[in-house]
Amino acid sequence: MTIFFTPGRRSFAKGALAGAAALFLSTAASGSASASGRSGTHLLRLPAPTGPYAVGARVLHLVDRSRNDPWEPRIGVRELMVTVMRPAVPGRGFPRVPHLTPGAAGEFTLLAPLVHPQLPATGVDWAATLTHARAGAPPLPGRRPVLLYSPGGGDARTMGSSLAIDLASYGWTVVAVDHPGDASEVEFPDERPGRDRVRTTVLRPDPDAATFRTMIDTRVADLRFVLDTLGLNRVGAYGHSAGGTAVAQALHEDRRIAAAVNLEGYLDQMDGELLPVARQGTDRPLLLAGTDGFRDARLDRSWAALLAHAGPVTRRQLADTAHWVFTDYASLVPQLHEAGLMTAAGRTTMVGRADPRLTVPAVRDLVRSFFARHVPVGATPARS
Repeated sequence: MTIFFTPGRRSFAKGALAGAAALFLSTAASGSASASGRSGTHLLRLPAPTGPYAVGARVLHLVDRSRNDPWEPRIGVRELMVTVMRPAVPGRGFPRVPHLTPGAAGEFTLLAPLVHPQLPATGVDWAATLTHARAGAPPLPGRRPVLLYSPGGGDARTMGSSLAIDLASYGWTVVAVDHPGDASEVEFPDERPGRDRVRTTVLRPDPDAATFRTMIDTRVADLRFVLDTLGLNRVGAYGHSAGGTAVAQALHEDRRIAAAVNLEGYLDQMDGELLPVARQGTDRPLLLAGTDGFRDARLDRSWAALLAHAGPVTRRQLADTAHWVFTDYASLVPQLHEAGLMTAAGRTTMVGRADPRLTVPAVRDLVRSFFARHVPVGATPARS
């Protein structure tokens, strides 16, 4: 089934603008995009979560000794960094978690215009942005359903913070997974042979088919390793771009994933070979969410192959938006544009023309309503 919707049209706008005003009250009202940071750089702000719970966050370093790293064999193991966000005891005594760690921010300052050429090379204090999760905040008692998040190729898990924290504010535990080697930058607790403390991406523009295949295979294995290590069963999973590809294929391979959201990830290899999930279909709920600014023949072909099977698969599309509207760039890029640090064309390429006061709630509502149906808060999560 395919359904299209447009943020800001009559079907959506009721209540969304009011919600958007509250959403941005603690961001835009407390400081504009032109606020100055260190040495005259600009401060960026993320939109606040809208759910009833405060959110706590903790970072885990997971090591899979059964696999070597596919991008750097000298490491000898496969390491992951993950952030666990969950409803927490409220209180201002717990500091807000930085969007990027200091080491990651330093690398990202250099990498940003290489990973995304539309981003400015200077003028942004990437280390100054804070999330709305609190470090050290004790989790609320009780077991809660878990959602896994896999970011896009070349992006770190931190660029999905806004959506993850919003989901946690409604009662889910969200586990955001970095995929070191293809992530723009990942900061580890320490150095080890084969890598620095901050590991940067090996990806280059226009990766070839072999690189893409390695990226997706590695990400699926990473997600399954997280399920194993944390002892999880009956979880939801969502991912953006290559992360969306990975969660869709992981849904196909691992029945511990009960439902998944693919945020504009292809369902084939770069050589045109369909992934098994697209060839064979799925018997568990899968949402394919896209934008009109990124849609192309390859995406349509691979998604149509999956939709041709009988099964609980739905397609949705946001109008006047583009690929990175599913990430924190949805709110950050318009701030950069308003500050004169990005062109209008750059903004349109990354997130589209639509107002973030509409697109941010639209994406949040789309993902939250899907998981509310298929991995609901209040249901007792199973343990493997």
